[in-house]
Amino acid sequence: MSRQAVLTYLRTREGEFLSGEELSRQLGLSRTAVWKAVDALRREGYTIEARTGLGYRLAAAPDVLTEAEIRNHLGAVDTVGRTLLCFDEIDSTNNYAKQLGMAGGEDGVVVVANCQTAGRGRMDRTFQSPRDKGIYLTALLRPDIPMDRLLSVTALAGVAVCGAVEQVCGVRPKLKWPNDPVLNGKKLCGILTEMSLEAETGRLQSLVVGIGLNVGQTAADFTPEVAAVATSISQELGRSVSRPALAAAEIEALDRLYTALKGGDLSAYLAAYRRDCVNLGKTVQLISPLGRETVEAVGIDEQFGLVVRTADGTEKTVRSGEVSVRGMYGYVE
Repeated sequence: MSRQAVLTYLRTREGEFLSGEELSRQLGLSRTAVWKAVDALRREGYTIEARTGLGYRLAAAPDVLTEAEIRNHLGAVDTVGRTLLCFDEIDSTNNYAKQLGMAGGEDGVVVVANCQTAGRGRMDRTFQSPRDKGIYLTALLRPDIPMDRLLSVTALAGVAVCGAVEQVCGVRPKLKWPNDPVLNGKKLCGILTEMSLEAETGRLQSLVVGIGLNVGQTAADFTPEVAAVATSISQELGRSVSRPALAAAEIEALDRLYTALKGGDLSAYLAAYRRDCVNLGKTVQLISPLGRETVEAVGIDEQFGLVVRTADGTEKTVRSGEVSVRGMYGYVE
């Protein structure tokens, strides 16, 4: 497309004015086609200056989750993100990725949306996904590894998100067990991993890792009950952050995670998780079908389970999915 060709060439000489004649000659387009491409880019939100005798210059790009904008920030990846599917609106990136998995979609394809109409969190909770505010992203994975190694994927994704935010924003979120990145005591992100298994053999067919990251929301973008416990990057930093840059950092972090997962050495992720877990040393409540129990969180085991100490001094390990953990220090799930 002439529009994409013009954008790409302007980016190669970012900050410089390029004449319509040069663009026409280098891209093999007519001057009229160049003008139409520039006009189309402007309508998409790109700021392109035009000066008589100098030509065109790309001054600013829109904060949009298109493949062109994400790839502009995306470095080399081994698997995750080689293929990007970007949507303005979708029901759920996890749903779409699961459908791709059933249809034979390739390992590492990433689905990104600007808005979700039926975003989901753990335990079928609704995940609020307003337009132009967050990053809603799912990676489809097909790892050929033992099933027991997959039990830690959700926790690993939490570490990956914290690294991506730190890379782009200069601040590292903490982690509320089992997998919630938090900033200043409020939830920043939702992570949902789902597996598809062969009915007869129980063999893994695909794994989807879904991440909903709050970037530009204000308190008014959340329902009152969610606003009490959730936040966004812009709320906490007091400034805007590039969503395409952050989406690219997430994809790169997931690609590194996937390489480590397949290789089997997760020691760096475990160390980061233990360092960043806000529950450790705190009194928490374990909530299960049997009731509530007040305990102290004292450690994270090798499989990212939460080690707790009961009132009588007994230690035990709880796993994600067995219980819910509610903190008693300002952040409530």
